[in-house]
Amino acid sequence: MIVGVRSDVADVIAIHSAAGRRFEAGGVRSFVREQGSGPTVVLVHGVPVSSLVYRRVIVALADQGVRAVAFDLPGLGLADRPRDFDYTWTGLARWFGAALDALGLERVHLVVHDVGGAVAGEWAVANPHRVQSLTALNTTLSPASFTPVWPMRPFRVRGIGELWLRGTPPAVFEALFRHIGLGDRRAMSSAEIQAHRTLLLRADGGRAFLRIMRGFELNQAKQALLARLGQRPYPARVVWGDSDPAFDLDEMRAVQRILRVDDAVLLDAKHFLQEDQATSVAYAIADQVAPLG
Repeated sequence: MIVGVRSDVADVIAIHSAAGRRFEAGGVRSFVREQGSGPTVVLVHGVPVSSLVYRRVIVALADQGVRAVAFDLPGLGLADRPRDFDYTWTGLARWFGAALDALGLERVHLVVHDVGGAVAGEWAVANPHRVQSLTALNTTLSPASFTPVWPMRPFRVRGIGELWLRGTPPAVFEALFRHIGLGDRRAMSSAEIQAHRTLLLRADGGRAFLRIMRGFELNQAKQALLARLGQRPYPARVVWGDSDPAFDLDEMRAVQRILRVDDAVLLDAKHFLQEDQATSVAYAIADQVAPLG
């Protein structure tokens, strides 16, 4: 039981925690879930969530003959939140590579979501020989022109972000999560949504999350670096929730241009397509991964 948390929320987190294990990379302890056998797919989360967002996709991929791996980035989920960590995209990308090494993952298929695209994308640019394929889910590879959706903007402002984080009641968090994240608002229980909130705030009240939000590198240099994904030697696929208010269809088309992908798999979903379209997301991933091994 987690102190001060509803029992049903604590149960969601306990089940999630029991399904994985702890590991250490780059001096930071984190949490990883692994399931299935076959080609290794690494599922990269963004903000304000964690590997919990992939729990249904992990199961569905394992059923498709894929080894699914999802771990928490520092500052989020069940990962540690060290004060002296570099929470910029560059720092997270550096740690991401250390995590793959610590987990013994030499060559992987990448699935990226939200700012996970910038984090894992930077690592992929530097390590193209270790990537077998890339699947982009509602992400951005054009940081110089990207504007966070309005509920996320206050977090980037010092002082205001702290007030916005502390002053957002659980019911408001839940309403915003359903509005922005779910095409089918019935796809998640209240307990599952509140589990995301609890993991966001655990241990430090969300201070590391605020540092991540303020570490966004929304500049031309980062955009130029990510544009090099267009010269990658491996295939890519774009899978998109078609009603996402945070990463809209214009953002999807920008990702397609950068990755040089003509067609996208459009799903009836909003931002968190892993939550209400898990099976379809898993099918789209496995369809690309399986022939490549």
